[in-house]
Amino acid sequence: MIKVHNDLTQKKEEFVSLEENKVKMYVCGPTVYDYFHIGNARAFTMFDIIRRYLEYRGYEVTYVQNFTDIDDKMINRAKELGISVKELAEKYIEEYFNDADSLGINRADYHPKATEHIKGIIDIVKRLEEKEYAYEIDGDVYFDAGKFDEYGKLSQQDLEELESGSRVEVNEQKKSPIDFVLWKKQKPGEPSWDSPWGKGRPGWHIECSAMASEYLGETIDIHAGGTDLVFPHHENEIAQSEAAFGKPFAKYWLHNGYLNIDGEKMSKSLGNFFTVRDIREKVDPEVIRFFLMSAQYRNPLNFSEEQLQSAENALDRLYSAVDNLKHARNQAGENETEKDEEVLEKIDQHRNEFIKAMDDDFNTADATSVMFVFARDMNTYLKEGLSLTVIDKSLDLMMEWGKVLGLLYKAKDEKKIDQEIETMIKEREEARTRKDWAKADDIRDQLKDRGIVIEDTPGGTRIVTRNK
Repeated sequence: MIKVHNDLTQKKEEFVSLEENKVKMYVCGPTVYDYFHIGNARAFTMFDIIRRYLEYRGYEVTYVQNFTDIDDKMINRAKELGISVKELAEKYIEEYFNDADSLGINRADYHPKATEHIKGIIDIVKRLEEKEYAYEIDGDVYFDAGKFDEYGKLSQQDLEELESGSRVEVNEQKKSPIDFVLWKKQKPGEPSWDSPWGKGRPGWHIECSAMASEYLGETIDIHAGGTDLVFPHHENEIAQSEAAFGKPFAKYWLHNGYLNIDGEKMSKSLGNFFTVRDIREKVDPEVIRFFLMSAQYRNPLNFSEEQLQSAENALDRLYSAVDNLKHARNQAGENETEKDEEVLEKIDQHRNEFIKAMDDDFNTADATSVMFVFARDMNTYLKEGLSLTVIDKSLDLMMEWGKVLGLLYKAKDEKKIDQEIETMIKEREEARTRKDWAKADDIRDQLKDRGIVIEDTPGGTRIVTRNK
């Protein structure tokens, strides 16, 4: 029985899907104006694991992760770069997939863009206006939060607290400071779409309600994202969706904990802001993934070079265990050994312990601990000898866990080659910094001979083609 901590009820509950053996899951995706940072990566990775685990437990999961491709940040960044908002979005959607693929994050069933769902957004805003939950002032349309009796139920705040809270956007033309924008009137030079209220664009919150309802229906099983989205984004999604459709928006609300940098909140002003692109130039992306699951998803996680090194060492131990099993397999016989029955019992025991850990609100920290205990035990048993059948079952179990967590997908030799390539790219960048062009060209040629074609970009060197 899977239990999840539901942030809507503030308690751990048995997971029961709306439809038997099917799960409708929506995860808030990135605003595509830049590379995504390591904090974003934690959300994308952990909810990828939760999706994988639900599928492992027999559910058919329909997974939606959106792209916010129109908002103030995107408009401002496009102006800085002298390109259109659409060009900016296309560039960073491609870069998102580049980084997400490297982290082993599976593609969603749907990756909708806000700009491709304007009609659905307008339809919901019109419905809210007709039901008197929304009002228009000079081309801007706002949600009247005071009319939604349960406003604040996700963030556990009442209306008086919210009205006096500093986190609420101040705008004198709104009826109340807690009202939020559904549709924004066009400003000069901004992208816009025709609407009943004149040319304009959607607010941030409304896009997710429109896309979730289009792909998953008016009530979904799981809505997920980072803790920073609880208020106002998810609170506002609940209000506008439930006001529009007259039914619960999501049954379970899941939020991952904050990721700190050396004990401090990540911030560009503190100089401790890291994108995944920055980190994966120095560290194998699988190590990053393993680090991100080293704590249960709701708990805070501290990022540091020491923690990354610890994650790399731990992952190497798991790879060594797999390699030991593969090596023993080549030498094993078909005949049963004295330890076979004992190991088969261990396999069942550890599989059940892994499931127990993951059933308990997707506790990856405890689940990986099970893997390490099993790896240690197997290293001991292999010294005493096991049959081919038992070794295969042991290896299958490690691969089974690896598939759930998105780990152990490389052969040991491939992992070593990846590390060598990363080292060569780093050496080439250092040569370019020294203006040692001959050395840089030589390394480029060596990489090309190994099927690696690279490109120098303002954000650093990236692999364009990789043929193995």
